Amino acid sequence: MRGVPDGDHESEARMSLLRRVIGGVLRRLRLRQGRTLREVAEAAGVSVPYLSEVERGRKEASSEVLAAICRALGIHLSDLLEEARDDLRRVEPRIPAAPRAGLARAGSDPAGVDPVGLQRADVARAVPVTRVGLRTGGPLLHLAPRAGGPTVRVGRPASAGGGRPWPRTAAALGCGRCRSGRRRPVVV
Repeated sequence: MRGVPDGDHESEARMSLLRRVIGGVLRRLRLRQGRTLREVAEAAGVSVPYLSEVERGRKEASSEVLAAICRALGIHLSDLLEEARDDLRRVEPRIPAAPRAGLARAGSDPAGVDPVGLQRADVARAVPVTRVGLRTGGPLLHLAPRAGGPTVRVGRPASAGGGRPWPRTAAALGCGRCRSGRRRPVVV
């Protein structure tokens, strides 16, 4: 197409597909009612050639014109869009949403257990938890949606207070992480 940047060709093709699908639905509804182009065009207040071009997907009708055509056909605009959505789903390839695709891959072991040991059902019910460490060695905030609404739990890191998650040895003291005061991440 002339004058269309390369990135816009896909967008142009989708809009063309949408025009054709909406036009096809309008034509199908009109023919189902046994009405002529002239009858519907006069009732909608548009010209016969314009309605014909809309039905063939050549013209992109405004929402006001589509609403007028729908009134002439005795349907709601939402009915037109619902039928167009169903047609689009049949002709347009479906791409799964990224989060769902990730969850489906996480439980890919045939026995139903992923490498971490969670059952597939557990992975599907997994709730994202956001952990925010205020400062090194400070409390952790656990933000997780619950049945009663979002909750915030404040916890102390495992390295704070009494027991250490690992022994303090000469080798551990020699590592840069221990000397600089950085702590290991806490697994909750």
